[in-house]
Amino acid sequence: MFLIILGAITLVVGFAINTPSLASARFSRPVKVIGSVIIVIGMLSSGIKQVDAGEVGVQSIFGNVNPNTLSSGLNFVNPLAEVQTFDIKTQNYTMSAVHDEGSKEGDDAIRVLTADGLEVVIDLTVLYRVIPADAPKILKEIGLDYNDKVVRPITRTKIRDNAVYYDAVALYSTKRDEFQTRIFKSIEKDLSRRGLLLEQLLIRNINLPTSVKQTIESKINAEQEAQKMQFVLQKEKQEAERKRVEAQGIADYQKILSTGLSDKQLQYESIKAQKDIALSPNAKIIILGGKGNTPIMLSDK
Repeated sequence: MFLIILGAITLVVGFAINTPSLASARFSRPVKVIGSVIIVIGMLSSGIKQVDAGEVGVQSIFGNVNPNTLSSGLNFVNPLAEVQTFDIKTQNYTMSAVHDEGSKEGDDAIRVLTADGLEVVIDLTVLYRVIPADAPKILKEIGLDYNDKVVRPITRTKIRDNAVYYDAVALYSTKRDEFQTRIFKSIEKDLSRRGLLLEQLLIRNINLPTSVKQTIESKINAEQEAQKMQFVLQKEKQEAERKRVEAQGIADYQKILSTGLSDKQLQYESIKAQKDIALSPNAKIIILGGKGNTPIMLSDK
């Protein structure tokens, strides 16, 4: 466009000095030729636009937006048209309490009130992309700064609107996935009407008030202690049952011995035990005593 304007000015100057009374009249023709060449070069350069990979181009002529988009590569366009490019790759918009981590500097986390009246701080990342066919609509109705005009306000508003249905502790623990699914559907609907496709919504962190955190930690510690005590009690019960079974076994054994063994059988078992001791290579046996007495075994070890 600049070359076309420059060539037009040069051409006008060439006609202006084309007056026989002026000494510069002899330069009129060369100036006209130069102006014409500049205009042709300007039209050629303005008539070819390159769109990079992962982008689409949108033409506008004097404010009138062309509904057709330009695909990546070289495109022939009206030399007077202005081409705006839109990134159609996945983009992310992060709102975080950590300095310089989000899309805006400083603390940009979302502060919401839950159903129980507590303030919860949420760090969030929105993954989205521009719908290529809707790029002219975005340029016409929103402009190039759709991040600040659409993505940011819709996301923050929908999160606040949906957080009021959950208690702080539930939002932090059991209802987190349900909350994320709910706000995803809500935000997706609003963004799609504006030419943006929501791909994923990532709740990066949920910070509870200090008092609530302490309560949760105390509850968790109490539950852990209760589980530990249950384990100890279960172990003691098992040990008591083992001892009962062992005692019952001993009692049954003693009952069998007292009712089922005769004197001759006991004498027989005693002789077998004495024989085993006598056959031991490490013992020297001395038998003392008379009839009916239990022998005494002596060893030099």
